[in-house]
Amino acid sequence: MSTLESVASSAALPASTRERILSEGAQLFVARGYHGVSMREVAAAVGVTKPALYHHYADKEGLFLAILNGALAGLAGVTEISKQQIGLRAQLYALIHALLISAPQQRVGLQLAGELKHVSAERRADFEQRYRKLWMGGLSELMSTAAERGEVRADLPSAVLTRALLGLLYPLVSGAPSPDPEGTAQALVSLFLDGAGK
Repeated sequence: MSTLESVASSAALPASTRERILSEGAQLFVARGYHGVSMREVAAAVGVTKPALYHHYADKEGLFLAILNGALAGLAGVTEISKQQIGLRAQLYALIHALLISAPQQRVGLQLAGELKHVSAERRADFEQRYRKLWMGGLSELMSTAAERGEVRADLPSAVLTRALLGLLYPLVSGAPSPDPEGTAQALVSLFLDGAGK
């Protein structure tokens, strides 16, 4: 079953059940890693039988990729929200704030990126290609457009600026939720654009 078929099969479920499967599965994968989770445990967490879970997802890999596809869609939505703002400072604030307030399952793609090594090469390559296009490409576009407007230094490629931003953001998606999303977003935008000095 292809990645698209896995996602399509989940569309037949009632929304509440589908959301529970993806949400509970995401929590288990984040907590235990890919190999630390069984379909039996996912079924128990959702409150469905194991055969019912297999009816909708042919295997653990299909479920894992469906979770990542949902997370990637959320990340792509975050970049679209940021592009609607005027100027890089406002765009980065919108992006970081949206990441900080988003539900854990929307950030799971960043948290579980390292677990992709456990899925088949073909499915991994398919996901990574879309990840680079939608998330990395979206961030890189923000940086290159800002460079054209003279908002960031021109001696660094947009790919380098994008990776620097991701390095700054990684603790946000791997740690506990921020108690002050607005203040944290403002501080991180200032850190990225203005530096750490007073």
